[in-house]
This record gives sequence, structure tokens and C-alpha cells, in this order.
Amino acid sequence: MDHSEIIEKTQSFVRKTLENAEGGHDWWHIHRVWVNAKRIAQTEEADLLIVELAALLHDIADSKFHNGDEEIGPSVAGEFLRGLNVDENTVVHVQQIIRHISFKAGFDKAAFRSKELEIVQDADRLDAIGAIGIARTFSYGGFKGREIYNPEIKPNLNMSKEEYKNSAAPSINHFYEKLLLLKDKMNTPTGKAMAEQRHHFMEMYLDQFYSECN
Repeated sequence: MDHSEIIEKTQSFVRKTLENAEGGHDWWHIHRVWVNAKRIAQTEEADLLIVELAALLHDIADSKFHNGDEEIGPSVAGEFLRGLNVDENTVVHVQQIIRHISFKAGFDKAAFRSKELEIVQDADRLDAIGAIGIARTFSYGGFKGREIYNPEIKPNLNMSKEEYKNSAAPSINHFYEKLLLLKDKMNTPTGKAMAEQRHHFMEMYLDQFYSECN
């Protein structure tokens, strides 16, 4: 199977698997990450097949929807790719990206790095900020039954990984606990440039939000 056939089959698999997913982690989230990953990869030296497969499969079984199991995503991705007879080194690399792409993975000492991870991670982070990031934050907060805003509950800027994973804080707090931190965590020059405008939009949104609250 050539590159285009592998990608086509992977798209179909992901779209079908996530057809009933929560709105912030659905096929269209995957699609946006995939598009941005390809855009960033144009400016970097990287294996495009690994970049595309990791972008398409990075949320195939997100741990937050599977009782915190951080190995289910790499496992599902690996099983699918081996079923397509994808080269084993590629399969293992994609699995490693899935393990290390998330914000919460950053709480642990980095055990794996690659240019492909940096590209897909930037693309995923871009979808967590700006107008899309705001929409996704409130979509997931509603899915979890969280308050939108409660001035009596302050953001926790010194969370452990377990505290972050188990947090049920209001959605506005998530801006301070994650979203506003992502601009300075981008890996690639292209990712950093794309993040600047989205970060600025979130700052303007929060100014408007508080002006209406007060």
C-alpha cells in the first residue's frame, strides 16, 4: 500500500470510530489537526507519513474518555496500523507520539522527542487555542457538567498531573491552567507564528467576558 492509500484508509477508520465523539474531540478536530500538521511539516525536515498518521490517530481513544487509560490510544492505533502492514518502525513512532503529545504528558519528564512529535503537537495545540479552542473548552465543560465561571474558585497554577487529570474546575479556569500557556510551549517557528494571533484572540475574549460579568 502506498502513502495515499494508507492515509485514505486511516481517514475512513478514524472518521467512523469517532462518529459519536464529544464535539471537541470529534472527526473535525482530527481533520483540523491533520491539516495544520501538514502545513507545519512543509517548513520542517520530517517523515510526512508519520506526521499524517500521528495527526489522524492521536485522539483515536483519548484517555479522558476511557477511564484515564493512557495506553488504549497507542494500542488501538498500533493494532490498526499493523492491520495495514505499515512498517513496524513507523507504527512504534506513531504510538510514541500518541503517548507524548498531550499537555498532561508534559507533567512527566520527557522520555521521547522527535521532529514529527513536535509538528503534530504544535498542530494539536493550535486547535486548543483561539476561537476553536474557546468553543472546544466550553463544549467539553458542558459535556462534563462543569460550571462556566465561578469567581470563588480560583485557577490552580501549580497542579500535579493527577490534579490536572481529575480537575472539575469551571471552564474559565482552563484558560489559565492550560490554554494561555500553550503559546510559549510551541515547538516550531511556524507553530509559534500561528499561535500568536490565536493567543491574542483569547486575551480579547477574556477581557470581554469579564466586562460582561462585571
